[in-house]
Amino acid sequence: MKSQIKTTFSNFFFEYETPRQVLVKNKRVAVVCRIIQMGVLAYIIGWVFMYEKGYQVVDTAIGSIFTKMKGVSFTNISKKERIWDVADYVFPEQGDSSFVVMTNYIVTVGQKQGKCAELPDGKNKCNSDADCDEGKYKRMGNGHMTGRCMNETSTCEIYSWCPVEDDRKIPDPPVLLTAENYTLFIKNSITFRQFNVVRSNLVESVNQSYINTCLYHPKTDPLCPIFRLGDIVERSGLNFSEIARVGGAIGVLIDWDCNLDLSIRHCKPKYEFYGLYGTGKNGDKEEKPSLGYNFRYAKYYVEDAVEKRTLMKVFGVRIDIIVHGRAGKFDIIPTLTAIGSGVGIFGVATVVCDMLLLYLVPKRDFYKNMKFKHTQILEEKGKRGHILTSRTPTLAAF
Repeated sequence: MKSQIKTTFSNFFFEYETPRQVLVKNKRVAVVCRIIQMGVLAYIIGWVFMYEKGYQVVDTAIGSIFTKMKGVSFTNISKKERIWDVADYVFPEQGDSSFVVMTNYIVTVGQKQGKCAELPDGKNKCNSDADCDEGKYKRMGNGHMTGRCMNETSTCEIYSWCPVEDDRKIPDPPVLLTAENYTLFIKNSITFRQFNVVRSNLVESVNQSYINTCLYHPKTDPLCPIFRLGDIVERSGLNFSEIARVGGAIGVLIDWDCNLDLSIRHCKPKYEFYGLYGTGKNGDKEEKPSLGYNFRYAKYYVEDAVEKRTLMKVFGVRIDIIVHGRAGKFDIIPTLTAIGSGVGIFGVATVVCDMLLLYLVPKRDFYKNMKFKHTQILEEKGKRGHILTSRTPTLAAF
């Protein structure tokens, strides 16, 4: 028993086994094998290494955005002339990555808290005081009901900011249609922490004199950080005159795809524009519900010791700037991983060719006899013969 254990350990540590290979001269199987191998090789070189850059370690960017709008509009409504500058039409004004540029509005001047009739828009009709529950508020209403039904308007009397805003008619054409000529300056900085790389969209070729004269164009000026608002809307697939009337949202994507195996000067941003929501119709040509984008804000003041406000319902273009950054650099670990996985895929050729030889070709029985070696071993006790079958791997086609 002891000698058998010793022999087993000795054979394990001091003997080397290698599979026997069978050379098969079959043109069809050989061609199939080479086609599969060439396909695998093309996949490894073309897709894994060249397209996906499987030899690189990848890091994603952390970025910040600074924005600034410029432009002036002039309006003359009911013989009231007014100049609109960036402090009037940008919300919020801090230069964030998400902001709204006002293009249209409905104004209600001189509101003060008190009792007045609900808006006669057909949503809050009443026939008697019983239809107006005192102290209650209707979801489509503008204030708390006092319990009275106003015969003049057939609507409930409410306690609210009076007079009630009437937003049933949106100005058309938009009040600030000239907003399409406003310009947007975008300053973007990113960092790839893993590679200790910091970049700005004001790259080496973008200097102050260039910024003073350039305007973004995807072909002639793809690196200019100044954009015309009308061009942003049009390139997103929306119509500016329509979106200016009821509002909408535009997504601006700043995409950084950097190969740090090359010079850092090649790490440059690309700008893309997407219409997130705005005007449009469904497939059956019916208008979609809740079109556009709007919000309300008020300016408060005191007149004759009474608090009043000017309420504005603002329609505008909401711009959301999104930064996506990816950088890759050569590293030995992903390179060896990609090579190892590619070598493993080469085994597909052997499996396919073995299936052809053993089950499909006319001389499959002959190939089975060549692939599998049958050996007879006599046991010491009982002297009974046993057939042992050893499966020998084959080199499918050469």
